[in-house]
Amino acid sequence: MKGIVFVELIRMAETAIGEDAVDQILDQCNLSTDGAYSTVGNYPCSELMQLVEALSNHTGTPQQELQRLFGKWMHEHFVHSYPAFFVDKPDALAMLAAIEDEVHVEVRKLYPDAELPRFETERMGSDALRLTYRSPRPLTDFCQGLVEGCVDHFGQPAEIRRESLPNSEEHACAFTVNLRG
Repeated sequence: MKGIVFVELIRMAETAIGEDAVDQILDQCNLSTDGAYSTVGNYPCSELMQLVEALSNHTGTPQQELQRLFGKWMHEHFVHSYPAFFVDKPDALAMLAAIEDEVHVEVRKLYPDAELPRFETERMGSDALRLTYRSPRPLTDFCQGLVEGCVDHFGQPAEIRRESLPNSEEHACAFTVNLRG
């Protein structure tokens, strides 16, 4: 996984519980980097999961909820770091539909070694979209937070339904996003 994910998780944790608490948590984890991550480095997803578990244990926040909150945090990071992706999008559905064919194309140019999840979209009318997420990593809750963050960013109320998809080789789920009002 790209280091930016690790850097932002630590930044979110420091904001929530303070640097000293995060340093203690990092000291307790058996990390190959001792908790020092570069935004452009590559690190094992298992370390991210170890950090999520340790933060969950420290805060009492369930791991799934922590991943979801982190997804919303990362969405805000993307909005501030890559505003050009959002400028011409009229709503959350347009943004979600652009992930695979626009955003990931640009990410691959910058980071050819990035192992990105796959997204498939299907328009289900002018106010609805089905987004299917597939990844070898157990980050479906993180993805849900990204979807929720996207909807929040555009400020239009929406109903988001999540459906787990059976697959023995990867983590997969589908989100149906229905805009309201």
